[in-house]
Amino acid sequence: MHQDLNSLPTTTPLGLPSGAVEAQDSLYLQNLGMRVREARAKRGMSRRVLSRDSRVSERYLAQLETGQGNISILLLRQISQALDLPIAELLYDGAQQSNELKRAKDFLEKLPTEKLQRAREMLAREFASVDPSARHQRIAIVGLRGAGKSTLGALLAKQLAVPFIELDRVIEERSGLGLSVIFDLYGQSGFRRLERECLDQVLEQHPKFVVATGGSLVSESATYERLLAECFTIWLRATPEEHMQRVIAQGDTRPMSEDREAAMSELKSILAVREPLYRRADATIDTSRKSEEATLQELQHALAEMSASPTNLEVAEEQSIK
Repeated sequence: MHQDLNSLPTTTPLGLPSGAVEAQDSLYLQNLGMRVREARAKRGMSRRVLSRDSRVSERYLAQLETGQGNISILLLRQISQALDLPIAELLYDGAQQSNELKRAKDFLEKLPTEKLQRAREMLAREFASVDPSARHQRIAIVGLRGAGKSTLGALLAKQLAVPFIELDRVIEERSGLGLSVIFDLYGQSGFRRLERECLDQVLEQHPKFVVATGGSLVSESATYERLLAECFTIWLRATPEEHMQRVIAQGDTRPMSEDREAAMSELKSILAVREPLYRRADATIDTSRKSEEATLQELQHALAEMSASPTNLEVAEEQSIK
């Protein structure tokens, strides 16, 4: 007895039922949309700004972020699967990677999260050639706008008798343009290149300093990695409500002129996606409901503990020896 071929389940070239492939495709697009949303939130970019900088319509970005990406994304994924290559390797736009680099990446990708962080710290310790004593002379403050980076950074630098540097001001001086103009002319990517160049400049020119960074620097992986490796880094944190109040107190009335509830929701979203990045700092100090004097004392205490205790990199090295 012959079975009707039309009654057989449809399969794909990879041997999977078509229904399973459709489910995988849907999940893939949903995860892709989530990663785009998170990347946008880390950088504090609205969908409108991303649309302008990428020259992609807001409508398409909305579809992408809700898991309804263009079919060409799935076609490229099918090609990568057929070639048995990660899709990132097909999209890589740099020079051809060496076999050793590919083997190192494959090894690291298989490590669990806790071991991956240790591996990164050990690699930084082994190959970055950063002198721990020099690192302790360079204090970097990270956090969202309104955390008190500029005020407390200036006070701390005065007590330590070292220069106080605001990285955003260095960027403006180097470019001759205000930050908003830089974003309008060169977009997010142009600003990030300037930010990295200016951080490199600061590190090359100053053996000792306190630097206040822009709130979104932590979202640029290479720049943040260098900051963590070269500087003792402190995260000044506060509640979203306190961040909002301080920004308004500084004269920025945009949260009031727009939808206050939407602005607060966006702020909470940005803080949520950046928090794991901020937590990589060597020390965390909560500035909520505290005076400048009290917070400054906590900063001094953190620096004293830093001098008496091994750094994250030194701890990783000791663990690797054991």
